[in-house]
Amino acid sequence: MNTTRTFDLLPHQLSRYPKPDCLATKVKGEWVKYSTQDVQDIANRISLGLLKLGVGKNDKIAIISLNRPEWVFVDYGIQQVGAVSVPMYPTITVEDYRYIFNDAEVKYVFVSDSELYNKVVAATNGMESVKEIFTFDEIKGAKNWKEVAALGESSDPELLEPLKAAVTPEDTLTIIYTSGTTGNPKGVMLTHNNLMSNVMGTEPYVPVNNQHRALSFLPLCHIFERMLLYLYMRIGVSIYYAESIEKVADNLKEVQPHVFTTVPRLLEKVYDKIVAKGMELTGVKRNLFFWALELGLKYDTQANQGWWYNKQLELANKLIFSKWREALGGNVIAIVSGGAALQPRLARVFWSANIRVMEGYGLTETSPVITVNRYEPENNMIGTVGLPIDGVEVKIAPEDGEILTRGPHVMKGYYKKPELTAEVIDKDGWFHTGDIGELVQGKYLKITDRKKEMFKTSGGKYVAPQPIENKLKESVVIEQVMIVGEGQKYAAALIVPSFMGLQDWCQHKGIAYTSDEEMITKPEIIEKFQREIDKANEGLAQYETVKKFKLIPRMWTVETGELTPTLKVKRKAIYNNYRREIEGMF
Repeated sequence: MNTTRTFDLLPHQLSRYPKPDCLATKVKGEWVKYSTQDVQDIANRISLGLLKLGVGKNDKIAIISLNRPEWVFVDYGIQQVGAVSVPMYPTITVEDYRYIFNDAEVKYVFVSDSELYNKVVAATNGMESVKEIFTFDEIKGAKNWKEVAALGESSDPELLEPLKAAVTPEDTLTIIYTSGTTGNPKGVMLTHNNLMSNVMGTEPYVPVNNQHRALSFLPLCHIFERMLLYLYMRIGVSIYYAESIEKVADNLKEVQPHVFTTVPRLLEKVYDKIVAKGMELTGVKRNLFFWALELGLKYDTQANQGWWYNKQLELANKLIFSKWREALGGNVIAIVSGGAALQPRLARVFWSANIRVMEGYGLTETSPVITVNRYEPENNMIGTVGLPIDGVEVKIAPEDGEILTRGPHVMKGYYKKPELTAEVIDKDGWFHTGDIGELVQGKYLKITDRKKEMFKTSGGKYVAPQPIENKLKESVVIEQVMIVGEGQKYAAALIVPSFMGLQDWCQHKGIAYTSDEEMITKPEIIEKFQREIDKANEGLAQYETVKKFKLIPRMWTVETGELTPTLKVKRKAIYNNYRREIEGMF
C-alpha cells in the first residue's frame, strides 16, 4: 500500500499489523487499549462529524491537550477531510492562544480538561471566528468530542473516500507555532510529504518492529513526538501514553517498553537519581557502584578498548547496570534523544549499560529529523548528533559555519509570512538552521552553538555560550545556567542550583540544610560552586573561561516566561529579569 499522506498509515497498519493495542492509556488505574480498527473507526466518525459541522478543506482546527488517544483520533479525523490541525502546548499563555487562534483563523478547538477549557474560553472571548470548543474530559456545560463522533455515526465512511483522494502529499497537514525566544510565534506549515519523507527517511534505522511497545510522554504538539507517532503507526509499534511526566518512572515499570523518546533533561534526572542512590551505599557495594560508573564513563562506541575493559564491563553489567535496565522496565532496546544537546558522559554511561541512546537533531521547520546517530555502535559517534537520514542533504556554510539542510523534509514556509520564509530558505532550497556546526570525519554532524547566541567580549573575541553551559550542567549541583558577557571583559554565569543535588551533597558533607535562599549565600556552598566553575574552565580558551558567577534561588520556567515550551532558555527575558545581578558581576 502506498503511504504518501499521513492518514494512509491507518489502513496500512490495519492491512499489515492489525494491533489489539494500537494505542493505550490509563483510565482510573487501568490500561484502556484501542485496536487499529478502533482507531480507524473513531477517526472516520470524527471526519464525518466534522463534515456535518461544515468543516471543509484547509479549515484550521486546534488541538490543545497532553498525550492521550483522543489527540490521535481527532488528528486523523481532521486530516481525512483535508482540514489542517493546529496543535498547541497546554502550557502557553491565554495571550498566545488568542494570537494563534486569530493568526491561523481557527474554527474549532479541542481541549483536554477543565483548566484548558477555561483558558481557551478566556482566549476566545469576543472572537467570532472560533465556532465551538470541544473537550476530551466530560465537563459540565461544555461540548464533548464524542458529540462530534456521534454526528458522524449515521453516515457511511465511504463518503470520505473522494475527500481523502482530493488530499495531495503537497497539501498542508498541520501548522505548528514555534514559540521562539523572541517576538510572536511563527506558524510552520508542514505538508503530508514533509512528515512522510521523515517517516520513510528514519524507518531503516529504527531497531524496533511490530512485536514491540513504545512509551510516549514528550508532547504530541511538538513535531518530534508527532513524527514518531506516524513512524510507530507505520512499523506497527504499540503506543502507550504515560499518565504524566511525574508518573513516567512508574509507567516504565508497568508498560516495559522497548523504545521511548526523551529530552536530555529527563535522562540527566534519571542519572542524577541513580548517582544519589549510589552515594547512599556503603563499603563494598559503594565501591562496586563507583567502579562500574567509572568504567561506563570511559565507554566509546567508536573504539574497542580491549579484552580486559570488555570483561570488566561484562561484570559491571551483571552486578550494577542490570538494575538500571530494570528501572527502565527491563526491555529497552533504544532511547531516542532530541530537543537539546545530550551530555556525552550520559551517552557513554547508558551505552555501557546496554541502553543504546540514539541522539538526533532537527527543527520544527525540518519535520523534524535532519540527522540521527544509529543503533549500531560503528555508526554512532558520542558527542555528535549523527548522520543525515535518507533523502536529506546537509552542508556547512563556508562563510560562518552555519548548518544548512535541503530535501523533502523542509517546510512549505511560515504561514502568512513569505518574507520570513525567504530569510531562512534560500533560492537553492537550502534551509538555514541558525545553528553552527561541523562535520566530524566528514559525516557526523556536531553542533557547536546557536548563531544568534554567540556574543563578543570587549576584547573582540567571540564566545559560544552553549558548550560552556552544557559543560557546567554536567555538575550534579547545577540545574540551569546562562553565560553572559556581551561587550564585557570576560564571561560570567547566572546559575540556578539543582537544589535536590545540593541537599544530597550537604547531607554527604554533614552540612545542615536550611532554605534554598539561605544556602546559596553560605561561603562553603559558594566555594563548592567555584570548584565546579574551575572544573568546567579547564580546557576552555582563556577568553571563554567563566570569571564570576551568581547563584539564583528559583528555577526558570515556561510559566515565568524564561523558557520556551520546549525548555529553551529565553536569554532576553532572563537578562531583563536579572539585570541587576548580571551588571553586578561586571
